[in-house]
Amino acid sequence: MKHIFSNLKGDLFGGITAGIVALPLALAFGVSSGMGPSAGLYGAIFISFFAALFGGTNTQISGPTAPMTAVSMVVISGIVALNDGSLEKALPAILLVFLLAGCMQIVLGLIGVGKYIRYIPYPVVSGFMTAIGVIILVTQLLPSVGYYPKEDVAFVENFKPQAEELILSSILSEERGEGILVLDNIQETVRRAHEVTDESILKEAKTLANSDASGVFGTIKVLPRALQNINWLELMLALSTILIIYGFKKITKTIPSALVALIVVSSVAYGFNLDYRPIEQIPGGFPIPNLKMFTQFELNSITPYVFTALTLALLGAIDSLLTSVVADNMTKTKHLPNKELIGQGVGNSIAAIFGGLPGAGATIRTVVNINAGGKTKLSGMFAGVLLLLILLALGPIASQIPAAVLAGILVTVGIGVMDYKGLKAIPFMPKDAKIGPFKFSSEVTIMLVVMVLSSVWNLVYAVGVGLIIASLMFMKKMGDLTAERSDVKSLEKEKGWADEANFPQNLKEEVFIKHLKGPLFFGSTSEFLNLSKQIPKNASTVIIRMGRMQYMDQSGLYTLEDVLIDLKKENINILFVNVLKQPRYMMERVNIIPHLIPEKHIFTNFTACILWVKNNVKNQPEISSSSKNSKII
Repeated sequence: MKHIFSNLKGDLFGGITAGIVALPLALAFGVSSGMGPSAGLYGAIFISFFAALFGGTNTQISGPTAPMTAVSMVVISGIVALNDGSLEKALPAILLVFLLAGCMQIVLGLIGVGKYIRYIPYPVVSGFMTAIGVIILVTQLLPSVGYYPKEDVAFVENFKPQAEELILSSILSEERGEGILVLDNIQETVRRAHEVTDESILKEAKTLANSDASGVFGTIKVLPRALQNINWLELMLALSTILIIYGFKKITKTIPSALVALIVVSSVAYGFNLDYRPIEQIPGGFPIPNLKMFTQFELNSITPYVFTALTLALLGAIDSLLTSVVADNMTKTKHLPNKELIGQGVGNSIAAIFGGLPGAGATIRTVVNINAGGKTKLSGMFAGVLLLLILLALGPIASQIPAAVLAGILVTVGIGVMDYKGLKAIPFMPKDAKIGPFKFSSEVTIMLVVMVLSSVWNLVYAVGVGLIIASLMFMKKMGDLTAERSDVKSLEKEKGWADEANFPQNLKEEVFIKHLKGPLFFGSTSEFLNLSKQIPKNASTVIIRMGRMQYMDQSGLYTLEDVLIDLKKENINILFVNVLKQPRYMMERVNIIPHLIPEKHIFTNFTACILWVKNNVKNQPEISSSSKNSKII
């Protein structure tokens, strides 16, 4: 306890500063997600407090972030679409998915996955982050110009025929569930169809219109119409916000420019009684747990989103641990990755129960906290408490913030979250892959594939595709490099090692030496497979030196077994020299040792092996020097 309170003043100031920075972003991410500003604020409160309390990075400030919000949007829009466009009906399932993601993070931490997160390829992360920036930037264009598709009467009108079809399809589906056959009871179907009101058709049409204009493709498709219906006041509010954010940074970075823009533009809009569109009402009082996710639980409603929940968990883990590395570099400390994952999981789980957005460690907020004096877990907890006090005291006031202001803030977030370092490196990356006559950079290809697929298709699947491509390309590279350097060579190419210079000349017709350097795995087995064919018929012994073969996979194991069986069929003695731990373990599992190679034929060093050869291999007449060089393979 003494250690935690050793920097109370610095932690208090750091937490307050980080909380102030988090406020406008939390509200903006909440609005962007579709769950409303309160969801973003609730997420910031609970994740910041509990991730700091249980996490493994003392100075980490957590809360909703751009990547987590972008993936959350996929979850929210998908489940809302399955619930007649009603967020209220969809909310229990949405929060259950978020809770599941938090629990998955806890499990990842408990089983020790934290130390492996760093192996996620940079091109995948780079492409994903740039895509997140593109998605946020493009999807905020419509609210920035004050255009909301479901409020455009002429646009919604186009979806009424489709809305009627969906409602009728729903009626038929209900009747099937009730065991009613349409042909036998057509009058019941007609009766139910007549009960459909214009209001229900309009509501369904608005949902369809909103869905059609969502995402990058949807926004681009409807953008020409939006530009013909610009709300100039909303546009001016958004542009003013953007200009203040970038302009104020040039004056000072001590005060968060996003907060300054939020206060200034909102104050002007409210003070001059401008006819702007405010954000949704933020409920007053302490957040209340949403227990409907348990009482209205339906497995079918979240089963399709289990993989998405895992993606949220992994993305939050990557996001948080990357921020932890930044914090380590600034504070000269060492975070505990698995404990950090547990803390993030606890924070996200509790946030979900209270209706908050999922989040992760936030780099900018963490840096602000450290620069302001934060050094212990208390700083993150103070940030959460501050946001809770703002919610309790200023909730009604915050509800008057113009929606265009938050859109402007998100535009700057979208621009800032893109990975410009990776984009700038595109022209300079080596072209290390080839298809036919075309050469290309595998790193750039992975980044662009992830970026494009994430932007126009699906964030979740794009990351999976990127990881698969990256893994395949990595295995191809490692296979090529290992095969090139592993000395799995033909009879003519392989050269003897230095300690083989004194090998008895009169035994070189009888004994052949094979070197294995580097791992024997699926990428390096093709040359080795031909070993038995390279041995002359008059050979009696093959020495396989394994002191430089650190690793063997299952493909390498069975290839070795096949080669040894072929050599045994030719009545050739096989001697192993310096078998390392992992390859020996693998060979013992399939009885290569001692079934094919008995212990007496396994030597710890080459000197002992030569001694055995001298005592057991029949001497041959001296051979000419021209033939000596080809016998060590």
